[in-house]
Amino acid sequence: MENTNNLLINAKSKSYPIYFGNLSSYIEHLQSILSKKILIVTTDSIAKILLNDFLSLLCRNETSNPNRNISIDDIPVCIIQDGESNKDLSHIEYILDCAFRAKLNRNSLMIALGGGVITDMVGFASGIYQRGIDFISIPTTLLSMVDASVGGKCGINNKYGKNLVGIFHQPNEVYIDSRFLTTLPKREISAGFAEIIKIFACFDFYLLEELDKELQMLESKNNQKYIQAMLLESSMLTTIIQKSVMLKAKVVEQDEEERNGSRAILNYGHTFGHAIELESNFTQYLHGEAVSMGIVMANRLSCKLGILNQKIARDIESLLYRCGLPIRYKIKDIESFYQSFFLDKKSLDSKLHFVLLQSNPNIFASLHNDIDKDILLETLHEFS
Repeated sequence: MENTNNLLINAKSKSYPIYFGNLSSYIEHLQSILSKKILIVTTDSIAKILLNDFLSLLCRNETSNPNRNISIDDIPVCIIQDGESNKDLSHIEYILDCAFRAKLNRNSLMIALGGGVITDMVGFASGIYQRGIDFISIPTTLLSMVDASVGGKCGINNKYGKNLVGIFHQPNEVYIDSRFLTTLPKREISAGFAEIIKIFACFDFYLLEELDKELQMLESKNNQKYIQAMLLESSMLTTIIQKSVMLKAKVVEQDEEERNGSRAILNYGHTFGHAIELESNFTQYLHGEAVSMGIVMANRLSCKLGILNQKIARDIESLLYRCGLPIRYKIKDIESFYQSFFLDKKSLDSKLHFVLLQSNPNIFASLHNDIDKDILLETLHEFS
């Protein structure tokens, strides 16, 4: 039976469903794609843990389809090494090479089985292969479930910064099975919570406060366990994922390509976070970890500008820390860090744009393009 919380995203370019729950409950949906040529793209670590089970699911003989004659060996798979540092043009070319060798055509599709890196790369590669073919997203990390798999922003990195090369290309379907999260190290779970905290803070601060209360309650009952383990043992995480996706879906429907500013709000903490990733050469931190430190920096700037209550900033910082996220970054080169802001996609006409949280009295996030350089540099120096 399908989950009644399933969503239909009505983006301007196309509509598509997001399915929640056990993948096997959608076996007919998934097996129907085998009428086309497909290419599964995943990482080496995911391939070791999940790939065989997923291929077996696709090739399972169902009584409703007794003539199915497709074996695991018939399905082409493209495996990419793990890591943000591999999200570049050379690996896009490798995916395209796999697609050509698999003889994909305009009616074919790619399947992204993995985290945010794979989701971004498959969305990009499928969007430019023969001028665009379909893709399906099956996210396996918390971050990709609540962020990368929804909305169609598909980008890769280069030496100038994060996600500066890419396209908007919406998936055909998204399947979110929270059972995959049991295979993740706790660091990956924490990274996903940075995006959840981001979207709750920006679009429904009440949910952020409720999340904080729930986590404190779990901690008080289970003070000997990591909070990630506690969440995986409860039904709370599934609910949190669904609420996060619902909020993002509304934003995507309103502003698919960041034309009116509402979707740009989703970059809260990201301008600083992307600069952190660039300075650390995309190797030291997971994306969510960089976003966590970026949120702390953005809130510090908001407090300096007098638009955010310092208690709220401290509460968010405490929540990030409680979720196992880093909250302090030491900037290596202030000038280089500052200059990287001008490569941010929100910056226009040599003006820096920052998404900042404010509380006067309601708590919400908005775009600011009039930040005094001295105040910004003063904020950066506090992290140097």
